[in-house]
Amino acid sequence: MKVYKFGGTSVGSPERIKEVSRLITEDGEPKIVVLSAMSGTTNSLVEIADYLRKGNPEGASNMVNRLHTIYKQHLPLLYSKEETTTKVRERLDNIFLQLHEFRTREFSEADEKAILAQGEIMSTNMVTEYLKECGVKAILLPALDYMRLDVNGEPDLPYIRERLAYLLEKNPDYDIYITQGFICRNADGQIDNLQRGGSDYTASLIGAAIRANEIQIWTDIDGMHNNDPRFVEGTTPVRQLSFEEAAELAYFGAKILHPTCVQPARYAGVPVRLKNTLDAQAPGTLINNDCEEGRIKAVAAKDNITVIKIVSSRMLLATGFMCRVFSVFDKYKTSIDMITTSEVGVSLSIDNTSHLASIVDELKEVGTVVVDEGMCIVCVVGDLRWTNRGFESDATLALKNIPVRMISYGGSDHNISFLVSMEHKQAALQALQKHLF
Repeated sequence: MKVYKFGGTSVGSPERIKEVSRLITEDGEPKIVVLSAMSGTTNSLVEIADYLRKGNPEGASNMVNRLHTIYKQHLPLLYSKEETTTKVRERLDNIFLQLHEFRTREFSEADEKAILAQGEIMSTNMVTEYLKECGVKAILLPALDYMRLDVNGEPDLPYIRERLAYLLEKNPDYDIYITQGFICRNADGQIDNLQRGGSDYTASLIGAAIRANEIQIWTDIDGMHNNDPRFVEGTTPVRQLSFEEAAELAYFGAKILHPTCVQPARYAGVPVRLKNTLDAQAPGTLINNDCEEGRIKAVAAKDNITVIKIVSSRMLLATGFMCRVFSVFDKYKTSIDMITTSEVGVSLSIDNTSHLASIVDELKEVGTVVVDEGMCIVCVVGDLRWTNRGFESDATLALKNIPVRMISYGGSDHNISFLVSMEHKQAALQALQKHLF
């Protein structure tokens, strides 16, 4: 069995829902289909929650009514049978009535998560009923019945595996199993969400739990490209990536995939394929545990990077200096992207500057601090093991006319990173494209 995942734009209108329904049924094979909320819905739900948090029930009510009107307009465009239209309308009416009822009580974080979950609940109900109307043997498996977090806020994999197996065994002989992405319950049984990676993460967890043949993540882009097509002409899809390469590209700017969402699939050995809803016949990008030797695969860039340089003569031959530096970042829960060191200095890059002033203030206790903002990390990803010859020099040669602030190499077998100013980002991406590909 395969797992398919479609994002909000793929189910963003009745026309797109019909196209997705055709895609998931044309091969006649059984599959689990993970759906996001219809595009725009989650933003509206966030706004509703924001009004309630700020004590403005009237503003929330107006937003609920506006969203309700949009959904009612979709129904005659999606369904041909009055029986189906009435059934779905009643279900949606109940959901919007529940949203109105949040006005009558003190608002909480748990209420906000319950509100945000309604987008996925509505889209999956609508698609399931459309499939049934078309004669497809489809059933809705509510994610809240099996997707759960443990006490640490991480997916409870044994529980997910056990509950999914039970639900699938209880409901055999269906062709399509529809379920929600993103939403789950926490260890206390309250409605929660997976946060990072959202629906992609759900698909990965399901694929790992059932040991799927393949997980397919459908977007409106033909797989992961070898460079950013917004800045570079002539980019091409990368047909195969290892999980490590895909994670590096996702972390350093390839927006098509969240860097951690495919980890469950990686550990279970389930391949992930990125597919294009606008060109279903295109092969897309296959992500698996295979590493193609001797090839540079792609380039990506991460914007809005800040560099902090700490220089101190006390660092020379001193133990504990790096520990003091790292403890400051740990204290303020700020992750580090790149790091380079010398005998008397260390340079670090961060992308979260919410605690920058406090971090700099504490680092001044251990050395002289210099901050450079408006930077960008450009990374080259592929088989970059140190035993290979020439790859790192090819990458640096491509940037011979670009001022480079930092270089990080050797921390990963799949990545060499260059820190440049934002103003040189496009030139750097174009130079690497021309020289490497």
